[in-house]
Amino acid sequence: MGLFDSKSEKQESVKRIRPTVLRTENVAKELLRIAKNNDIEVSSLDFNLLEVQTMVNRNQDEFEEIVPEEIQDLSDQDFLDENFEIKQIYEIEVFSKEENDPYKDFHTAIGANATKCKIYLSIKEGAKVSYTPSFEKDLYRLINKGKVRAGILVYLFDEMLENVVSKISAHVRIEESVEYAESSTILVAQGYEPTATRNDAFILHYEKREELDENAKVNYASRGFLHTVQKNEILMEYQKPFKGDPGRDCRGLYISPKEPLIQHEPNFSVDDTIEVEETDTSIFYRAKENGYIAFEENKYIIKTDVDIDEISFKKTGSIESGVDSDVSISVSEADAVKDAIGAGMRVEVTEINIQGNVGPKAVVKAKKASIGGQTHKDSSIQADELNINVHKGLAKGSNIKITRLEHGKVNGENITISQAMGGVVNAREVMINICSSYVKVTASKKIVIEKLQGSENIFTIDPLLQDVEVNFQKNKDQIKDLEKDLSTLEDEVKKYQSLVRKNTPAFNDVKKRLMHYKKNGVKMPESFVKQYKQFQKISEHLKSLESEQAQKSDQLTLLTTRRASFQDNIFDARIINRGTWTGHNTLKIKLVEPPIEVSFNPPEGCADKVFGLAELDDGHYVIKAVKE
Repeated sequence: MGLFDSKSEKQESVKRIRPTVLRTENVAKELLRIAKNNDIEVSSLDFNLLEVQTMVNRNQDEFEEIVPEEIQDLSDQDFLDENFEIKQIYEIEVFSKEENDPYKDFHTAIGANATKCKIYLSIKEGAKVSYTPSFEKDLYRLINKGKVRAGILVYLFDEMLENVVSKISAHVRIEESVEYAESSTILVAQGYEPTATRNDAFILHYEKREELDENAKVNYASRGFLHTVQKNEILMEYQKPFKGDPGRDCRGLYISPKEPLIQHEPNFSVDDTIEVEETDTSIFYRAKENGYIAFEENKYIIKTDVDIDEISFKKTGSIESGVDSDVSISVSEADAVKDAIGAGMRVEVTEINIQGNVGPKAVVKAKKASIGGQTHKDSSIQADELNINVHKGLAKGSNIKITRLEHGKVNGENITISQAMGGVVNAREVMINICSSYVKVTASKKIVIEKLQGSENIFTIDPLLQDVEVNFQKNKDQIKDLEKDLSTLEDEVKKYQSLVRKNTPAFNDVKKRLMHYKKNGVKMPESFVKQYKQFQKISEHLKSLESEQAQKSDQLTLLTTRRASFQDNIFDARIINRGTWTGHNTLKIKLVEPPIEVSFNPPEGCADKVFGLAELDDGHYVIKAVKE
C-alpha cells in the first residue's frame, strides 16, 4: 500500500511564502514546483481546497463539466465503459504551514492497494488530537486534501466516508482528547476492482507433494519413481483461460483486462482407465481404478504391474505406493552378491516379488511378498502373506513361510520354517521342520518341531503374546478405574439412601397436605412446595446414582470375565517334538492368573513327544507329557 503522508512536520526554514491561488489537475506537482521555486521543503507547504471541477468525456470528444448533482447520477455502466473518461481540476490556495496548527500531531496518511481501487485512511500509532467544534468538518477537509495530493478523485467512490468521519468524530468528542495506542487503517473510498484474467494452466495433481516443515529433513531417497493414484482421484486438470472483467480505479482511470495467454492446451490422449470430465472452467482427468499413472506414447494410462531389475537409490529411489494401491512389483535382480532392494530403500506396495536379496536398513511392506534371496540382518519385511528363502532380519505378517531362518526375528500368526538355525519366533502357531540350536520360539497356542538337531533352544507358550499383552494391560487399567469409581459410588448411594429414609415420613406428610390444599382449592404454601421439590430431586439423584452403579458393576463383570479369557485354553496349548530330544532345551508356559512361569527341561533321549500344562492336586502347575 503506497502512503502519502499528510502529517504536519516541524519547519526546517523560517522562510514563508505568500498565499497563492491556482488551478491544477496535479496538486502534488504544483506543490513541488512552488517549493522548488522558493527553495523550501515541500513539507512546509499546506493548501486549502477551494473548488473542485469534475469533467467527463463520454464520446471520445471533448471534456465537459458536470455539477455535483450529476456526479451522483453516474452509473456502473458509465464507469465500466472504456470510452468514458473522468478527471478533476482543483482550485487551491497554497500557503506556508502554521506552527499553531491544531492537527500537527494528528499523524495520518492516505494509502491505496495495488490497483488503486481501494483507498485507506491510516491513523498512525501515537497520533494525538483534541476535539474542537469544527473537528468533523476539518476531518473531511483533511481526508480530501490527502486524496487530492495523492491524485485520488474526491466526492467519488466514497459512500462510506460520511460514516467513517462520523465515528471518528464521535469518539474524539466523547474522549475530548485522544492518543492512538496502535495504528488504525480505515477504508474511505472504493472504485471498481477488476477481475484478473486467468491464463490457461495444466496441473499434474498426481505429482502433489506434502509441504515440508522448514526444519524437516529432506528424504532424497524418495524421488517419486511411481506416482500412485486412487480410484476417483483427480489426476490432472486443464484450467481453461478466461478474460477478466474491467475496472476503474479511484484516480478515475479505466483498467482494461489483459488477454489470456494460451500455452498449455492438452495434446495427449488417455485410455479407458481414466475418465475425462469437462466443466465451463476446467477439464478434469479422474482415475477409474487404483494403480500408478504412466505416460507412454503420448498417452496417460493407469497400470498396476511393474517389472524392474532393482530398487536402489541410484536407479529408482524408494517406492511407497501403499499396500492398498493395487500396485504389484516384480524385481528381477537375482545375483547373489547384489541387492535387489538396495540399502536404505523403502518399498510399500500391494504385492511384491523379489527374486534376489534385500539390503541393509531396507524396509518392505506389502499385503503379499516373496523373497527368493536373503534378507539382511538390518532389514525389515512386513506382509500378510510372506515367503522368504533365507531370513536374517525382521519379518512381520499373518502367514509366514521361511525356508531357512538364520538368526532372524519373526512375528506373525501362523509361521512355518523349513530349517531354523538360531533366531526368535513369535506367533500363535509355529511349525519348524528342522530345528538346530539357539532358537527361541514363543507361541500362544502351539509349537511343533518335526526334527530336533540341536540344543539350547527355548520353546515358550505365552497367552499374552505380542499385541494381546497391550490389550491385557488396558483391561487391567480399566478394571482398576472401575473399581475406584464403584467404591466412590457406593459411598454416595449409601449417603443418599440414608437421606431418603430419614425424610420419607416428612415427605409423605407434606404430600398429603398438598393434596388436601389442592382438593379444596386453597393456595399451597410456598415452603411446602419447596420441601416437596427438594425431596423429589434427592430421590431422582439417588435413582441416577443407583443406575450408574449397576451399569459400572456390569462393566466390571464383563472386564473381569474378559481378563480370565486371556488364558482360556492354556491347558490345550501344546509343545510338540515329533523327533528325539537332543542336548539341553527348555520348555516354558506362562500363566496370566496367577502370573507365574512354569519351566521344564526334557532329558536327552526323552521319548515323550507332546507336552502341556497340568494342575496338581495341591494347586501347583507343572509341564508334563500329555495327549496331542
